[in-house]
Amino acid sequence: MVGAGPGAADLITVRGAKILEQADIVFHDALVEPEMLALCPQAILIPVGKRCGKLSSIQGFINKRLVDAAHKYPIVVRLKGGDPMMFGRADEEITALKSAGIEVTVVPGITSALAAASTIQHSLSLRGVSRSVAFVTLAQGKELSINSSSTQMPSADTLVYYMGRKHAVKIARSLIESGDKKVGTPVHILEAVSTSRERHCYLTLEELANGEANSWFNPDSPAMIMIGDALAQRPISKLDNRLQDSEVFTNSRRSA
Repeated sequence: MVGAGPGAADLITVRGAKILEQADIVFHDALVEPEMLALCPQAILIPVGKRCGKLSSIQGFINKRLVDAAHKYPIVVRLKGGDPMMFGRADEEITALKSAGIEVTVVPGITSALAAASTIQHSLSLRGVSRSVAFVTLAQGKELSINSSSTQMPSADTLVYYMGRKHAVKIARSLIESGDKKVGTPVHILEAVSTSRERHCYLTLEELANGEANSWFNPDSPAMIMIGDALAQRPISKLDNRLQDSEVFTNSRRSA
């Protein structure tokens, strides 16, 4: 079980890349980049990705295919975006494999939240500002209301929402209504982190609650929503002027 990292092929670990080079068959997520799959040209490639709102492989079927493949091939790789142990259903697959008597090794990867923090050069923790960070997903096996007990807003100085595009407005409104975050709390949204399609959107929690990012979102790209005072925008330096040519959105009502 290998973590592919946030997207860019050169952000996979050395160990992960070496295992891909030896793989007989690779079951990969939908978000794994083609450049990553080019690292294992000798392997049979099987897409088993899950995408919100799109036809996806049933988890039980994925488990069975992994078990069947392990009985047939010497090296089977389950390639997961980010880190396998972060919102990747790794436990379900590991349990199925071990129940069948199959040995499993897990190779960690860079999870998208940490790659996003590196991209915008903001630490998710910040002395005197943020002492706690929560990684959150509202993705469910069944559709649930964001106000249900299973989707209550966590309490942390910095909040990072994986796959949060669909619930972005509700997330922001819930945080404001609960008093957990102020209306002016900085929000940084990143899509397709570390890839050539990466885009940024910087706004306040109030603006997110008002739906001002709705038209910006690309429904075909994974979105990471980061919320907290540690993400306050810095003045743009001369070196940062190179970003002027990239697709970065900043609300025009605030100066850079």
